[in-house]
Amino acid sequence: MPFFSTFAVEMRDSRRKIELLAPARDAEVAIEAILHGADAVYMGPDRFGARAMAGNSIEDIGRVCGFAHQYRARVYATVNTLVTDGELRQVERLITDLYHAGVDAIIVQDLSILRLDIPPIALHASTQCDLRTPEKARFLESLGFSQLVMARELSLQEIAEIRQAVKVPLEAFVHGALCVCYSGRCGLSQAVMGRSANRGQCAQMCRHSYDLVDADGNTIVSQRHLLSLQDLNQHDRLEEMLDAGVSSFKIEGRLKDASYVKNVVASYRQELDRIIDRNADKYVRSSAGTSCITFTPDLQRSFNRSFTHYFLDGRDKAGTMASIVTPKSQGQPLGKVEQVHGNTLRIDTRQQLTNGDGLSFVNAAGQFDGARVNVVRGRDIVLRDSIAIKRGTMIYRTFDKAFEDTLARQSATRTIGIDASLHVAGGALVLTIDDERGNHVVHSINAADLQRAQSPQDQQQKDVLSKLGNTIYRLNSCLTAGEWFIPASVLTQLRRETIDLLDRANQLTHPTDRRRPEDKTAPLPYTDIAPADNVANALSRQLYEDHGATTIEPAIEVNPGSADSVPLMQTRYCLRRELGACLKTRDAGKLPRQLFLRTGQTLLRVECDCRNCEMRLYMKSK
Repeated sequence: MPFFSTFAVEMRDSRRKIELLAPARDAEVAIEAILHGADAVYMGPDRFGARAMAGNSIEDIGRVCGFAHQYRARVYATVNTLVTDGELRQVERLITDLYHAGVDAIIVQDLSILRLDIPPIALHASTQCDLRTPEKARFLESLGFSQLVMARELSLQEIAEIRQAVKVPLEAFVHGALCVCYSGRCGLSQAVMGRSANRGQCAQMCRHSYDLVDADGNTIVSQRHLLSLQDLNQHDRLEEMLDAGVSSFKIEGRLKDASYVKNVVASYRQELDRIIDRNADKYVRSSAGTSCITFTPDLQRSFNRSFTHYFLDGRDKAGTMASIVTPKSQGQPLGKVEQVHGNTLRIDTRQQLTNGDGLSFVNAAGQFDGARVNVVRGRDIVLRDSIAIKRGTMIYRTFDKAFEDTLARQSATRTIGIDASLHVAGGALVLTIDDERGNHVVHSINAADLQRAQSPQDQQQKDVLSKLGNTIYRLNSCLTAGEWFIPASVLTQLRRETIDLLDRANQLTHPTDRRRPEDKTAPLPYTDIAPADNVANALSRQLYEDHGATTIEPAIEVNPGSADSVPLMQTRYCLRRELGACLKTRDAGKLPRQLFLRTGQTLLRVECDCRNCEMRLYMKSK
């Protein structure tokens, strides 16, 4: 039974490819992200991945690659920690293993990786590289990075300026937790706890509670989460970000569970698809397949600290952005308490509550408190325990039992559309399949014994060819050979063999983005390398010297003594501005000019750089 197959060559498309990039703490979450509509996922290997609690074996990452590539979706591995001299060869072997496992790109912070002996895999500049200016973007592009992850703090205008400076795709965070410090420049966890954020061991000092004190030690604000930011949510700003030049929309959350990833990915997938459909002449989705989900996405029903657009509209239009009362999830606003008696509440809400829901509120002491729903009886909500709560208190739902139960089940499928054509020619039964990925496969089997049909066979043939339930495919259209009687067993065999060839064709034609060459003549945009630039080994030092650095101070991870004299945090967020006492306004006097943050035995000096509208935190001298 002879066969032959051909593969279509993808036509050049001038439209910009748009990517929805999802986090994955493990293989199962990665697969769910792809099923729910992600064009790419990023996940960490078991070492050097900036999230020590979200490591994966090479085998699991390879399994995700095999699954993702069916949909032309991509897998990016995070190798974005600082690397010491003694670890360089380990990283070299790790990246080689990831390359052979099928990973599409490596996300990198430590520039020494560009000088290692690694395969020609594409490299992406991590957000830890602290990309905030066109000059820095041009430099990173010149080093050979294929995609640049911009700082979360940027405005639409700043993104547009960076877009004009480079040709490679730009990646921006659109949802999830926010580090208060510019990513890659936070040394607070290392200095206070001995746990480096740049080595994947962040102690999340920004989520701790602090006292705000004056120079004499008097407490101004007591035990509030003064550095804890709300969560980013740019769901309603995606088209503006596209117009500014963003190509990859990144969801934060490599420690998040599957239900969170399912909900957030599905929500952003639907909104991006609407935008791409309206602008089909400019944009095209970067992966293939259609996701069918079984629930209505709702971002407020997953973990969130309430939401902010952060600095997308610039500093002047940025409102409050801190989650000062609690670093925990505030969840979905329900309504205010109308009545309370013992452990029974009545809330002014249109939302349907369920037994097992988790509720939260700010109690009379100004602390975030919670309660669990035991039974819902009409409008009465019976809690498991009695609570002290006033009428008019706002109630939030932090755990939606019914929603989580839905997400715990299979909640999405993703299929590739195919067009089939069946005909008989030269004693052979020939099936041609074209798919939305650009593959074209033709397969034939011996048909010398076929007979002319006494009645049209079109519907029967369509029924057999559409039986694709154990594959990722769905039949969009079908041209049949209805004048021939083809036994169902013969047509089933032909369909199965042709689909197998289609899978093979897709594997052979999966696009590969190779590493770009380094321009070794490109100058640094600055010549003084500070500890926050994170030079932790000889190779990264050499790279900076090759590009014009004159002064290089090592990272505090390899020179802990410098922690007493350098900024431990550099932030665009300003505590004075958040509390309504900006030094540039007439309200500056609401707070003393010299401020400190105190947590336990640690005292941090707050320094406001009004010229650059930034805040820095230093360890107070002993």
